[in-house]
Amino acid sequence: MSDSLNYIRFWGVRGSYPAPFGSHMRVGGNTSCVEIRADDHILVCDGGSGIIPLGNSLMAQQDIKELMIIITHYHWDHIQGVPFFMPLFTPGNQIHVWGDVPDSSESLEDHFHHAILHVNSPVPSPIPKADLKFSQVSPGDRVTLDDIEIETGHLNHPNGAMGYRITWQGHTAVYCTDTEHYSDRLDEDVLKLARDADILIYDAMYTDNEYSNPKSPKVGWGHSTWQEGVKVAQAAGVKKLIIFHHEPNHDDDTLDQIEEEVQHNYPNTILAREGMILSLIEA
Repeated sequence: MSDSLNYIRFWGVRGSYPAPFGSHMRVGGNTSCVEIRADDHILVCDGGSGIIPLGNSLMAQQDIKELMIIITHYHWDHIQGVPFFMPLFTPGNQIHVWGDVPDSSESLEDHFHHAILHVNSPVPSPIPKADLKFSQVSPGDRVTLDDIEIETGHLNHPNGAMGYRITWQGHTAVYCTDTEHYSDRLDEDVLKLARDADILIYDAMYTDNEYSNPKSPKVGWGHSTWQEGVKVAQAAGVKKLIIFHHEPNHDDDTLDQIEEEVQHNYPNTILAREGMILSLIEA
């Protein structure tokens, strides 16, 4: 159960591409999108296809006028729902976009309009009607929004990605996807983000066997395993581990089995499921 004002809700939990298959519906098929509520603040982590039902839900809550979108990176599974996020096209809404634009001469605002909206939208030159504000942040930055502190960190992912540590009234949730572990050590950037967190949402796309399978290795693809997530959680003193960014070929039964294996190694672990709500206070 969650406090009505302070919670984390999962709207998309898949990686790479949506998986709208009957065998996947208990866990869910939408790509990455997580909503964090802290009193009057709404933080939206990534804009995969899960941001579409989130947008529809927000539109039904007519008193919702202000929110933040924080972007880890610009691979398709993390932005594909943004052109269909209805609050963007509603006059009077205030939307604050946070993210980085690595290796680019564009500003965050230009990149958002060109790479996310104009190039990938079926609507010719969609023009957001909401009041948009953009804040470009880089790994290692720390920003404060009223009583929320957001710390960013570098993630090991092709073309770059950024993790977020979000702290509100002494409670911390960490959004750590997409990232690939190192073979010879724990990632110090990830450990710093995760240290003593109440909730760690971690990229556990593969199992160790899948990651290193000689017939089809996933080394260098920019993703991690649940086994590595357990190592991070143990080393960082995480209270609750959420395995996330599921391989789209993993059906519900496979993921149920993975969850059971993870919980045997780190009991306070939950498999992220679409629609799941967690309390930010009672992690």
